[in-house]
Amino acid sequence: MKRKRGGEEEGMDIVWQTPANPPHPHDYVFRNGIRFVRPYYFEFIAHVKNRWAGKTIVDLFAEEFKGRPYDYYVSAVKCGRIQVDGEIVPVSYVVKPSQKISHFLHRHEPPVMACDVVILQKEPDVLTIYKPASVPLLRRYTHVVNIGRTLLLAFLKLSMAWHLYFVSKNAFWRRDKWLLILARNAAKADIFRQQIEAGLVHKQYIAKVVGEFPEDELIVDANIDYNAREGRSTAEVRDSAKGKAASTKFTRISTNGTQSIVLCEPITGRTHQIRVHLQYSGHPIANDMLYLSEQTVDRSVKGWSADRSARISDVSLTSDLDEVLNECEENSNEDFSIDPMCTNCPNLAPKGFYNCRYDGDEDGLWLHCIRYTGPGWTYECPYPDWAKFI
Repeated sequence: MKRKRGGEEEGMDIVWQTPANPPHPHDYVFRNGIRFVRPYYFEFIAHVKNRWAGKTIVDLFAEEFKGRPYDYYVSAVKCGRIQVDGEIVPVSYVVKPSQKISHFLHRHEPPVMACDVVILQKEPDVLTIYKPASVPLLRRYTHVVNIGRTLLLAFLKLSMAWHLYFVSKNAFWRRDKWLLILARNAAKADIFRQQIEAGLVHKQYIAKVVGEFPEDELIVDANIDYNAREGRSTAEVRDSAKGKAASTKFTRISTNGTQSIVLCEPITGRTHQIRVHLQYSGHPIANDMLYLSEQTVDRSVKGWSADRSARISDVSLTSDLDEVLNECEENSNEDFSIDPMCTNCPNLAPKGFYNCRYDGDEDGLWLHCIRYTGPGWTYECPYPDWAKFI
């Protein structure tokens, strides 16, 4: 739907988008296995909270949404990019509780892997899909992949009559989560939930690790102590007062003497459990910079994630991505129209891209969810390419 906002430059045709608008093929730019999204116009809507009431509209945005400079918010209010209850207001306007505030902006999304989302199995009450690990399924972004029920249905070309319920609560953000189970009705979703809470659902992963993994089955029992500030876990002896009890079973699938493919079966579920237990066994995931060494990573540097901080010191692991991003910056004018008020233009990726969860050089962690098993059911997804050559 095309809607021109008051104060926009003469002749500027802006299409304001909402999460209900399905994406089209021309919305994407593909380069070197990475999917970029052409920037688009989007209306962010919020309602004035009690603690916001009494502030001027400019001060509210400057204090609560610090990603843009104060002068930007002044200009945005003046030209109608920021409105209150659908009306243009002066910069001195004082907001009241529950009023609707709209922010119309040129939105740049972080890139993700270019793999498609594929339906693996379609049953009367269950749908399983194969999703790239870097792709979110929350309402944070409109185009990265069709997010939320409406856009997921559009992406999978399913009828709007489908009702989807995400079974695994951590399926949204996990970088290793390729297999997703969705129930078609609330009753089936509740059955899955009860089975998960009762410990009846068994998960299996594969990983490519350093060295020749032991031929015999290996069970690692070591507490997991997660440091939220550092974004990193450590393994502690079983009887330690630190951390939470954790156990993982590992079975070697194949090896070439230098690296091994290992089946990983978590008996408990702790943060980074498989990654830490593999490190503890002496065979960390072969491209997992965060756990390839014992060195603690200072994630506070530039606000990076712990994984990004661990990788940044190894130029060889980041140079390819940087090359792609530089190329995109050089050619970005060919891919979309520059918005004069946008604080991210002319780049395709948003500024602060490395602060985003979907960091391009983190997407390929060699840890892959391949199978969920429960009472009377099993769902699987294909092995990734990196697991096929050994």
